[in-house]
Order: sequence, then structure tokens, then C-alpha cells
Amino acid sequence: MMFDDAGWCVLPKSQAIAQWAAAARQSSLEQISKPEVRETWLQCQGTWFVGVDVLDNDTTGAIGSVPFPPDLAAAFAGPFHPAQVSVIYPGYPKPRNGESEAAFGYRLRRDAAHVDGILAIGPNRQRYLREPHAYVLGIPLTQTSVGAAPMVVWEGSHHIIRQAFAAAFEGIEPHNWAQVDVTTLYQDIRRYIFDTCPRRVIHVPLGAAYAIHPLALHGVAPWSEQATAPQEGRMIAYFRPQLTDVADWLVV
Repeated sequence: MMFDDAGWCVLPKSQAIAQWAAAARQSSLEQISKPEVRETWLQCQGTWFVGVDVLDNDTTGAIGSVPFPPDLAAAFAGPFHPAQVSVIYPGYPKPRNGESEAAFGYRLRRDAAHVDGILAIGPNRQRYLREPHAYVLGIPLTQTSVGAAPMVVWEGSHHIIRQAFAAAFEGIEPHNWAQVDVTTLYQDIRRYIFDTCPRRVIHVPLGAAYAIHPLALHGVAPWSEQATAPQEGRMIAYFRPQLTDVADWLVV
């Protein structure tokens, strides 16, 4: 896709994206105002609303009568799942419930950097590829300054991840990849990426969007003291569709 070289790209501002973002913002605020929704998704001592599958878009990406932006639909295939609505507030990050001191330190110093779909499983938090994604598409719903907990990505890291995991899965049928413990590999390869790949901050204006390669290491930076944002916080809708065939994960 268009982000193959760097592992991320910006989708230019358009009226269609702006209109969709306005509808998504209103819909999201209605959801966030519900006590049961906030109880489920408000984490990190009130500084992060995780918002998985919160947006009420349909499978075409439309929200009510507002269609999904054609310029995005042309580049990113549906059907679309209900988008995650991730909202960050001033003071992020604070420790998440049950988060160890080491895990919080990683969130604070390394932006909780991760590759989507490689999940921590069990009491020992061993890592397995369980939710391979086709892409990560982020659409801002509010206008903020750069320091308001921006998305960050380690440029070119998807090439390193692909090579490392292709070697790890060599000779193993794709339907068995989910059973391969990749904990040590994942930890080692992240450290290598931190040392070798440039960390890029992604900040786009309201009405634009960005995409991240599904194998790219990425995370969310802490909220800086100088950051500005509206009262509702830094709101971004994310589409992260899972691949139907896990074998496509290494060739997407």
C-alpha cells in the first residue's frame, strides 16, 4: 500500500473527512457520556478512554447519513468494524489498573510502543500473534496541538518486524502461528528498533487522516505540559480490521 516504504503516511485534508469527523465526534461524545460506557473504557486513572468498538458506524463506515470519506474508502478496504474511539486527556499517562511498575515505566518512557495484534497472554504475559491487522487508520475528531499525546511510529520498523517474524515462523503452517511464543523475539526486536529506527511524531489537522503499516512499531506519547486541546480531549477514531487469512500478515 501507499505506506510501504516508511511504514506510515498522511492522508490529505478534505471536506469529506472533515464532515465525517464532525459526525463521529458527536456520536462519540454521546457514547462517552453514558456511565456504563465510561466505566468500561476509562482507564489510566481517568486519562485515557480506550473506547474499543465504541463508534456506531455501519459496515460501509458511514455514521447515520454521513458517508465514509470516498478518498479514504478508495485506499482502505471495508467492510468496516465499529471504530475504536481513543480519547486522551491532560495528565496521560497514569498507571493503568493492574499495570506493573515496569509496564508503566515502558508506557511513560517508550510510549507503550507495540505492534498491533501481538497480545500478552496469561499470568506471565507471554506474547502471541492473535489479532493480525490489515492496517491502522487514524482519523482525528478534535483539533489539538502537537504535544497532546500524539501517535508516534518508528519509521521503517515494519521491514524489521517482517524479516524477524518470517524467520520465526519459517516451516510453520500459518494456522499454527498463533501458538508460537514470540515473547523473547518481540522484546529483542523492539530494543533493536529503538536503537536503529527514527521515532516520528504523527500530528495531522482536523479533516486529515493518517495510516500506519500493521507491522510497524507505534505508540502514544505522554501529554506534554504545553499541550492544548478542547475540553473533550484528544479524540481519534481508529479502524484496525483483522485479516481473514493470517498468512497475509507477512505480505500485507
